[in-house]
Amino acid sequence: MAKKTIDHAFTAGSLTSAATDPTFAGALSFMRRRFTKDLSGVDTVVWGIPFDAATSNRPGARFGPQAIRRASAIFDNDPQYPFDRDLFAEMAVIDYGDCLMDYGNHQETPAAIEAQAKTILDAADFLLTLGGDHFVTWPLLKAHAAKHGPLALVQFDAHQDTWFDDNRRIDHGSFVARAVRDGIIDPARSIQVGIRTHAPDDFGIKLVYGHEVEEMTAGEIAKVITDHVGGGPAYLTFDIDCLDPAFAPGTGTPVAGGPSSAKILSVLRKLGSLDIRGADVVEVAPAYDHADITAIAGATVAMYMLGLRAEQKSGR
Repeated sequence: MAKKTIDHAFTAGSLTSAATDPTFAGALSFMRRRFTKDLSGVDTVVWGIPFDAATSNRPGARFGPQAIRRASAIFDNDPQYPFDRDLFAEMAVIDYGDCLMDYGNHQETPAAIEAQAKTILDAADFLLTLGGDHFVTWPLLKAHAAKHGPLALVQFDAHQDTWFDDNRRIDHGSFVARAVRDGIIDPARSIQVGIRTHAPDDFGIKLVYGHEVEEMTAGEIAKVITDHVGGGPAYLTFDIDCLDPAFAPGTGTPVAGGPSSAKILSVLRKLGSLDIRGADVVEVAPAYDHADITAIAGATVAMYMLGLRAEQKSGR
């Protein structure tokens, strides 16, 4: 017991130190990373955006960051499967807490998210964001594009999110159309996986529909993604409703006919060749969840994103 500590999120001796908190106790940062606003020496930042005022159906994703952090406690200090490594041994990761927003002035929210994301990206190489509804990806893409230039969008989702807007709407169903129009993403290299709805325009983005995902192997899906995106910079956004409601009931706009968490995690595992510059997990709404099924899925997707990052940093 002498070497063990509690509340590793506050008591960590270094950014790469291992946690010893019991799964059922301790401060619930994401995967027990240090809670801090100090970006000194940081490579990767985990950040929450508790915003859901853009939802078109069931609200509640503002509680997503809390739920994902809580579910991530299941990833104790063992080597993380399937990466077979301590993800943080060579990668300095912090939990930066949550975005500061005024809940009564939603028109100010996009600029607030973008400005705070830029502050993080000025110091860190990689930002993993926990949403929040899918609108938050719009200001995140703006911040990432300001640093990296236009990005390929790799989107796991049941919806295309390409509905028209007037560049002022706060709407989680139109951010992709806006990003294409503003030149923030490159539609020719972008891809949407798991789509189970129709929108008026695809803007030239490659679609892999839900029934195609069902008929393909994980390896085939991953190859379609990597071949299409190529070697340029990419941003990975994961709407939890990409998964079938059997595996992710806690979300605002569930659509039947989606893939299992096992299949999509297998796809993510095979995306290590992509040049992913940033990522997010959105639309976890715990009020509609059961036994943390959706939160666990969201936390696992986020852990896989960090796992891919850790492998790239170590060269394998």
